[in-house]
Amino acid sequence: MGKTADVVRKIILLRSKKGYTYENMANELFITTAAYRKIETGETKLSMERLFKIAEILQESVSSLIETTEENVINQTNNENSIGNQYLKKIENFYQDNKEVYDKLLKSKDEQIELLKGLLSKND
Repeated sequence: MGKTADVVRKIILLRSKKGYTYENMANELFITTAAYRKIETGETKLSMERLFKIAEILQESVSSLIETTEENVINQTNNENSIGNQYLKKIENFYQDNKEVYDKLLKSKDEQIELLKGLLSKND
């Protein structure tokens, strides 16, 4: 399963856990229910903007949606070594492929820090 599919699978699990429907998510994203369904089925590519908004709706961090858990690595590597090695290679590729995502997250964090510093200095 690809890295985007893993992210979408986490979104589906969290959405279901919170009791949100396609309609709830679509309304929050200002898109049609059919358009949202296409995101979850992989027919429509998940954009960064949508990922950030979905994380906000689900009250999760973007990083929690895109990171691979240690439990997944342990479960996978307990299988045959060749499968474990393939999985570890996928993790390496995942982080390399998503370097841009992490860079955007870091930039966003830095911008938020600067904004908060500015607000704090105005209050002094």
